[in-house]
Amino acid sequence: MRDCPGNATDRIIALMAGGWVAMMGCAAAPAAPDLQEDIMVATEEEREEVINALQKELDRSMQRLAIDDYEAPYFLSYHLRDEESYNLSARYGALTGENHNRQRYAYVESRVGGYDFDNFANIDAHSYRMGDFHADRIAPIDTDVDALRGALWLLTDQTYKSALSDYQTKRGGAIYSADDDLDVPSFSQEEAREYRGEVKPLNLDQSAWRSMTREVTREMREHDFLMDAKMDVSARRMVRYLVNSEGTDIVEEFTIYSVHAQAFTRADDGMLLENSRRFYARDADRLPDRDTIREAVAEMIDDLDQLRSAPVLDPFTGPAILDPEASGVLFHEAVGHRLEGERQLDEAEGRTFAGQVGNRVMPRFLSIYDDPSLSEYDQTQLNGHYRYDDEGVPASRASLVEDGILTGFLMSRTPIEDFASSTGHGRAQGVSVPQARMANLVVEADPESTVSNEELREMLLEEARRQDKPHGLIIRDITGGSTNTLGFGYQAFKGIPRMIYKVDAETGEETLVRGVEMVGTPLSAINEIEAAGEDTAVFNGFCGAESGYVPVSTVAPALLTAEVELQRSQQTRERRPVLPAPWADEADDEPEMVHDDDDELEFDERSSLEMTE
Repeated sequence: MRDCPGNATDRIIALMAGGWVAMMGCAAAPAAPDLQEDIMVATEEEREEVINALQKELDRSMQRLAIDDYEAPYFLSYHLRDEESYNLSARYGALTGENHNRQRYAYVESRVGGYDFDNFANIDAHSYRMGDFHADRIAPIDTDVDALRGALWLLTDQTYKSALSDYQTKRGGAIYSADDDLDVPSFSQEEAREYRGEVKPLNLDQSAWRSMTREVTREMREHDFLMDAKMDVSARRMVRYLVNSEGTDIVEEFTIYSVHAQAFTRADDGMLLENSRRFYARDADRLPDRDTIREAVAEMIDDLDQLRSAPVLDPFTGPAILDPEASGVLFHEAVGHRLEGERQLDEAEGRTFAGQVGNRVMPRFLSIYDDPSLSEYDQTQLNGHYRYDDEGVPASRASLVEDGILTGFLMSRTPIEDFASSTGHGRAQGVSVPQARMANLVVEADPESTVSNEELREMLLEEARRQDKPHGLIIRDITGGSTNTLGFGYQAFKGIPRMIYKVDAETGEETLVRGVEMVGTPLSAINEIEAAGEDTAVFNGFCGAESGYVPVSTVAPALLTAEVELQRSQQTRERRPVLPAPWADEADDEPEMVHDDDDELEFDERSSLEMTE
């Protein structure tokens, strides 16, 4: 997952820290509406007024927008994002922040030329020219037709001029390109769609969640080895309006609620340790209840306490079991990003799977697909669910690998060789240009090849003994990951495990360890997988890449790999805080002074020596 879209020379894909965590068992949570004001567009009539404003300005531009002796646009798309967010934060038992915001953003896509050849060069969009004025992409939140059209008018003018300039530049560059480079069209032709989603306000009981965040973070104060303890609750809703010159007319709503608890401490050697629990749901009543959250936080703190005294693991190469969370991150980083369509066109990319369609690229018992139309998996709501992507194409299942054989790619409306149509995976954050991105990535193992947890563990020990290794590993979870997909760099990925257990090859005894990172090269790592376990889990998070952060999910089984490589993590080692936390510092209590019968001063309840000790 990429985290630096602004730097083309350092495009490292990074998994957002804390973004991948297990969804705990869900139960009813407080859901009585308590937001004082629904500040979003709330009625169907108002939404139709907004979409009509976009349509009128688009029609006007398509009919009249042109510069003498230059091409008029053959395609225009208007995309308005109406975003509402509520955020609540607490720390040490007290609220630290609460806000409720609303913002609208406008994105205009102008294309000059034709579907076969236009101004978009591979994955690069129009590069805005230097000038003394740039149209604002922030649109009015009032449903004022003229004001909305005014914002679109200036953006359309700017993107059209940029499109013309890019088109002329691309035509000049085509003189030097080999003919086969021009065989792939610039843009796919898709059927016009019309859709109206539900109208639902944010539904969160603010007072109940204020109470819960105070209570949970106050309870964390009882653990004096913690340096920091906090909890965040958020509700985000986005209504997307999309019209284009092909006739597509879509209004779709997305809502995600999240709860995030996090704590920090230091080990005896000064290594900083972090642990967290995050919960996602698309409906407020699917968030976990108070008991579930408290149980998860207690487990989080217990893990941190154990990690404090865990030994640091030396660099290691050998067999390991990747629990579902860890295997999900592995496939997301090592495989998923390398199957995104635009990467097959970009000459700066390593194009790991170029020319491999129809070939075996991983063990035959594994298959992979990505399906944004899935709203739930095993009764867990999926972050990556949507009905239409950010280019107005219906979400559909993209078959990527079947029985180890590469079958396809994730596609936006940017065609690649042998794949001319979108799979509905064109996605973007805010005003970024949509590109093919993962949504709900599902890794499946052939049921006939799946083994029980006990068998998987025994296979781990057998493999460790076969390799003459003193131990194997069990990697329970990973806090995040990153990968480099570019051709001029090494094709590698990295995962940051949190709970790792060393399993003695002879006795099977497990020992918690810390201080290492999982590294490797994609194809080698995937083809070292030997077996899949019976446990499969869903993990929700956000993925950052060139087109911004988008909500995603992954579903994966536990896996046994014959070889995983671990290196020492880079960690600064600092002293713990010199003083204990104020609430844990007995010496901070001022003793009450009382007079005895002889008017001599003495400490009540304890002597000065006792207090010094």
